[in-house]
Amino acid sequence: MRLSVLFALFLLLLPCPSFAKDTGAVQTPEKVFNAQSYMLDNGLQVVVVENHRAPVVTHMIWYRVGAAEEQPGKSGMAHFMEHLMFKGQTSEAFGDIAPGDFSKIVRSLGGKDNAFTSQDYTAYYQSVASDQLETVMTMEAGRMRGMSPPADEVVSENKVILEERRQRTDNDPRAQMDEQLNAALFVNHPYGIPVIGWLHEMEGLTWDDEKAFYDLWYEPNNAILVVSGDVTGPEVLALAQKTYGKIPSAKVPERIRTVSPPFVAQMSVTLAHSSIREPSFQRGYRVPSARQNKQDSLALEVLEEIMGGGATSRLYKDLVVEGKVASSISISYSGNAWDDATVWIAGVPAEGNVLQDVEAAVDDELRKLIAEGVRADELKDAVTRMQADAIYARDSLSGPAMTIGYGLITGSTLDDIEYWPRDIEMVSADQVQDVAKRFLNPDAPAKIPPVTGYLLPKEGGDDQGLDAMGGASEMQGEIR
Repeated sequence: MRLSVLFALFLLLLPCPSFAKDTGAVQTPEKVFNAQSYMLDNGLQVVVVENHRAPVVTHMIWYRVGAAEEQPGKSGMAHFMEHLMFKGQTSEAFGDIAPGDFSKIVRSLGGKDNAFTSQDYTAYYQSVASDQLETVMTMEAGRMRGMSPPADEVVSENKVILEERRQRTDNDPRAQMDEQLNAALFVNHPYGIPVIGWLHEMEGLTWDDEKAFYDLWYEPNNAILVVSGDVTGPEVLALAQKTYGKIPSAKVPERIRTVSPPFVAQMSVTLAHSSIREPSFQRGYRVPSARQNKQDSLALEVLEEIMGGGATSRLYKDLVVEGKVASSISISYSGNAWDDATVWIAGVPAEGNVLQDVEAAVDDELRKLIAEGVRADELKDAVTRMQADAIYARDSLSGPAMTIGYGLITGSTLDDIEYWPRDIEMVSADQVQDVAKRFLNPDAPAKIPPVTGYLLPKEGGDDQGLDAMGGASEMQGEIR
């Protein structure tokens, strides 16, 4: 997810940003968050963003391990681990917590907590009153090295994740389409394996698998602590030393991943189901992440805003408002990834049109962008909107912790995040045109074609959802 989107996700009501009288440009601060960064002796990075608007704090611990680090044939381990981290811990240094009590304690403090897993990281967070920060830090440090779920809890939670997969993926044709498209887009790479795992492999996960995974990756020197809210840097540093600082560092494996080969043919996936009421398509491209190429990533962010950033964007104006070819159209770039990132284009045809009409119109827009570039005024407007997102987000209570965590854990530096508004302003029209030509060119050679998915209504079918194995759907992969 691009930084400007992350900024926008956590907006609070703030005074409007100031604008320059002569140019209309947003007056961006030198830094967005003015974060303070420290390093404990055990290798844990600590980042603090002070915000004294309310007596609350968000505490997040990010681990540099996700689904892409799983052992082949053991998909779903990272996500299963996230669940098990709430199922009991034993620690002489930090105390014991019974299965299920972690979240109950947070709620008793008037706070909330949760966790999430991706291909590249696993994160745990709590939002509580600032005077309860030491309590949640002690609890979180306790499960960094003291996780100890009873055997029956492991068996029970395995059933939970299996049911989660059935409900969220196997019974949802859109989710199944997403899964198949990622598998086609990331050939010979772990990003092609779903974070939740393949059902037949999830069924075989054991405590021995999870314990080995936990012992290998859940170390302080493989984590980043981010705290934002009504605290000071020295206060958080002292608490971090008192809690996490007790845990010794350990050797963590180097991230070594396979690499996707170049495309040699255009690929498509088709899924038809009776629950689908209107046809749609998705088109995915592999493109550089912010870690792989910062300048390309910034240019792709601006391209996304120009082509798909709201009602005035090129795709919406030309295909929906004026052309009336599509009833909806979108483009998204997600640059926060350790390896290749993605651009996705999705559309639904308007009445009287078919999917091929929308695809052809999208290709025409891309050709126009590549041939003519972007105008100075639309580049300026796009950058101004993106900078405004950052300014609005800087006083959010949880947004800074989320934005900084996403960036750092996927390889960006703190300066990359702090100076993002300045860097985005330096993107030129030529750079936007160049990334469009290199990565989104519909007339490019076969080595970089997109992967396309077609989601279609199934005529004559019943209205029931997919069964647990997706048997009610029809999937077809083809190379053309």
